[in-house]
Amino acid sequence: MSNILKIFKIVVGVLGAILFFRILNVGDEALEADTALQTSVMSPFMYLAYAILLICIGFVLVFVIKGLFSGNVKNTLIGLGSFVVILVVSFLLSEGQETALRDGEVLSEYGSRWVSAGLTMFYILVVVAILAIVASNVKGLISKS
Repeated sequence: MSNILKIFKIVVGVLGAILFFRILNVGDEALEADTALQTSVMSPFMYLAYAILLICIGFVLVFVIKGLFSGNVKNTLIGLGSFVVILVVSFLLSEGQETALRDGEVLSEYGSRWVSAGLTMFYILVVVAILAIVASNVKGLISKS
């Protein structure tokens, strides 16, 4: 399995390098001027990137699910539940208003509320992380004394 993975990595690396040098060889001005050339040169590179992304997501999902069932499911569910609670609290605390975007589109009130909830959740999680770091350091200092 290890040899197959090494060969796969080499093939993907060489293919990516070939596609990259193909893009460099064409040049910026030619790519900006000709849409058909842009499609023929950039599309294979993008498809390779999408394939690698999908493979990585697949491996992450497999190993996360494997870890969920082989580890302590109770702690995992507690962590997931607390994450959902923070999400709900953030959404309830957030406010939304219709916002005009730069491209002329309008962000709905609901969409704006989700953006606000995401920011609020980020701030809450940052504070929790900082408090956890401080508590860990204080606990370490107390146990050394």
